[in-house]
Amino acid sequence: MTDTTAAIARRLADLAAFARTAREDGTGRATIRPLFAADPGRFARMSNRVGPLLLDRSKTSLDDAAMAALLGMAAATDVAGQARAMAAGEAVNSTEGRAVLHIALRAPRDAGFRVGAEDASAEVADTLDAMRAFCAAVHDGTLRGATGKRFTNVLNIGIGGSDLGPFMAVRALWTEASPMRPYFIANVDGHAWLAATNRLDPETTLVLVASKTFTTAETMQNANKAREWIAGAVGEAGVGAHFAALSTNLSATAAFGIVPARVFGFRDWVGGRFSLWSAIGLSIALTCGWDAFTGMLDGARALDEHALSAPDAENLPLLLALVEVWHVNALGYPARAVLPYDARLGRLPAHLQQVEMESLGKRVGRDGVLVPYATGPVVFGEPGTNAQHSFMQLLHQGTTPVPADIILVAAPEHGDAASHRMLLANGLAQAEALLVGRDLDQVRAEMVAAGLDAAEVARLAPHRVFPGDRPSVAILLDRLNPYTLGMMIALYEYKVFYLGALWGVNAFDQYGVELGKVLASQLLPEVTTGAKAGGHDGSTAGLIAEIRGAWSG
Repeated sequence: MTDTTAAIARRLADLAAFARTAREDGTGRATIRPLFAADPGRFARMSNRVGPLLLDRSKTSLDDAAMAALLGMAAATDVAGQARAMAAGEAVNSTEGRAVLHIALRAPRDAGFRVGAEDASAEVADTLDAMRAFCAAVHDGTLRGATGKRFTNVLNIGIGGSDLGPFMAVRALWTEASPMRPYFIANVDGHAWLAATNRLDPETTLVLVASKTFTTAETMQNANKAREWIAGAVGEAGVGAHFAALSTNLSATAAFGIVPARVFGFRDWVGGRFSLWSAIGLSIALTCGWDAFTGMLDGARALDEHALSAPDAENLPLLLALVEVWHVNALGYPARAVLPYDARLGRLPAHLQQVEMESLGKRVGRDGVLVPYATGPVVFGEPGTNAQHSFMQLLHQGTTPVPADIILVAAPEHGDAASHRMLLANGLAQAEALLVGRDLDQVRAEMVAAGLDAAEVARLAPHRVFPGDRPSVAILLDRLNPYTLGMMIALYEYKVFYLGALWGVNAFDQYGVELGKVLASQLLPEVTTGAKAGGHDGSTAGLIAEIRGAWSG
């Protein structure tokens, strides 16, 4: 069941009107502090756990009536039925006529996922078997470089989902004890190429070219540079020994010099931003180990089983999606911060930017009608304590509240307990400060107690007020390991699916990335040779002239 844009707009308008109604104390439905005062058991009622992952929604302004309204919206939209349709292999990517079945990538061979007549589960299992054998051969030295040296480094060349997801996972899981060292290049900027390859020995480097079509312009530019770099060290005849491809274009990979046994594919029902579970995750398996990669699959599968079976009121990713609908559509908050209090999750905000904004940055419903309501918010973030000394100022005292996801890991994998306790204390403190704030009377009392005179108190007190009632959601992992990382990534993936259903947009196409690519291909000859194709706006034409002048000067 998919609703029209008009029907969804009516529901969201009703939700916004409901949010504008005042509480009995006149504070309005955006306030949070009175909810804790009225309900000592609020945390227990507003937090949910699946295994080692806990979701706490209590520091939002959702009360029982608001949750009932949101759950009613989920039922009216039949989000559970839409999830079942996705799992059944139906073409829920309606604009491109494709199934969306990345969940099959983390299921066993006998799971029974199908796309039409295709046994998707069996195909995935065959690819995983080939990936496992390849990893084993590289790790035990059966497969070596052209000069006989063992591979010690993996250079992953991709962009978008072929880079962000694997890079995020490798940064989270890699340790000095891992089997190989990881390097990633996505940016076509030559400075990025130099920064990576200056630290690498081509004779001990295995290069993965991650492009489903093997035509992505930025990826192939870097892949061709890598080919020249390898050939310069080992000779043209040895190039193939140093490359593998994550692609479905066998003719293009063969022309590049990569034998079929080193090509690992995935189908068009796997979107790029959901592809780290597929052959795109080969860099994770090679650098962190096969057990780490399959541990992620296991954790994601546990979340799959929960999301596809739990009642709406207990479904963690749906609850997370409903919080977002409340903040975006009921309260009008246009952005959300992601604050992982663990340095290993430093690339998680970047990954979620793609997963969420590429999926939900849509202005047209699935019925082709312009949506009269807000969809995907701006997502940004930074590891916890870093953010406290940069943009957290705006979250605490800015004019518009910015909800935050505060991600905590209870137990570290290192022995520095004092540092980890300080890290956790900071994360908890930020969430509490956003909630409780500090009013003018408190500020004045503190300044007087500190010995400031009345004039100074009057001058500075307004600047030190924190309004509070700023919402946050906490995600607590018992530990950060492959299993819990897989669970958390899948949690956000399902959140995106449910938001697409609730907003009536197709979360699985990305036409918005195409226009810039087309224009870039047209502009390249002008930037390169100064050829006058014309037809540009005055600013673009002027910048081309300035660039050409700088190059020729």
